[in-house]
Amino acid sequence: MDVAFTPEQEAIREAIFKICAQFGDDYWLKKDRQGGFPFDFHKAFAEAGWLGIAMPQEYGGAGLGITEAAIMMQAVAESGAGISGCSTIHLNIFGLNPVVVFGTEEQKRRMLPPMIQGKEQACFGVTEPNTGLNTLKLKTKAVRKGDRYIVNGQKVWTSTGQVANKILLLARTQDPQEVKKSTDGLSLFYTDFDRKYIEVREIEKMGRKAVDSNQVFFEDLPVPVEDRIGEEGKGFEYILHGMNPERILGGVAGVGIGRAALRRAAQYAKERIVFDRPIGMNQGIQHPLAECWMELEAANLMAFHAAALYDQGKPCGAQANAAKYLSGEAGFKACQTAVLTHGGFGYAKEYHVERLFRESILLRIAPITPQLIKCFIAEKVLGLPKSY
Repeated sequence: MDVAFTPEQEAIREAIFKICAQFGDDYWLKKDRQGGFPFDFHKAFAEAGWLGIAMPQEYGGAGLGITEAAIMMQAVAESGAGISGCSTIHLNIFGLNPVVVFGTEEQKRRMLPPMIQGKEQACFGVTEPNTGLNTLKLKTKAVRKGDRYIVNGQKVWTSTGQVANKILLLARTQDPQEVKKSTDGLSLFYTDFDRKYIEVREIEKMGRKAVDSNQVFFEDLPVPVEDRIGEEGKGFEYILHGMNPERILGGVAGVGIGRAALRRAAQYAKERIVFDRPIGMNQGIQHPLAECWMELEAANLMAFHAAALYDQGKPCGAQANAAKYLSGEAGFKACQTAVLTHGGFGYAKEYHVERLFRESILLRIAPITPQLIKCFIAEKVLGLPKSY
């Protein structure tokens, strides 16, 4: 297996770093303190044509693979933009994949170009307060009445709900007792985020202040039938097509943010003089940083292995989940180690590692927890009985 990037892929990486260089440490420190969606950062990627990197060319995308999308996402995180930068453009890469795969030609031409051009901002409505990762227990309902559905219910941890004008929404169109398969009865919609029928409450959180997270409440939201993606009741199957890319992109982001923190820690260890010598001479500093480098590189190999499998149309569920797990753990450890390397200054915002540390923990929680990944590997790879 060739693990080296092609010259074209290296060019993508360099182009992304060039864009990110316009948005340096001070930019992200200000966003971390004050919040506010990074519209100028998002616009820069739209104008350079990167928002549709994995979307079909006939709708304005670049037509590249998840490998290239992963290269882009990792470079964003590694630049110092961290998870805030990644989350600004994340949904553009994988979010509308169900439209690409299952949408009608009319839907593709209507829905994809505005997203790719950065003219529309979408949020993702799946998780609910009382169901968590148990997606099959969703309670938000979409009841068909003539040529539209009426949606009532709520979602939580909906990113960019403060600025979005579109939503990719998973809602129940049949009661659980009415379906033959537990995976049936949920339908997928891509529709207007009409605030006349939607209340959005922002959740104050630990990090990534620039990209808002929200509770969302729907009260009689009308959704045209033509905004339903694919067949009624098959929405759960459709969103599964975006799960592996989502895990891969989360994985490379974990490696990227870990590298950003590790780079800062190594530089600080060279420059910080204590007892008449740089602290980087001490093995107590060297060894933890060396361990972080090795763990990040190993996670990186798994992530790009999963991306290659996906682009070849091969099964990659185990690899994608493993990549997300390994990268989340390695990225978090690297950021934590960077804070500790800085000592007291690691606690100060001006050194940036505490920001990266706070953001890195998100990749251990979302979009799937380490525990559920272990359950998946135990069941699907090792053949052990299901434990939940």
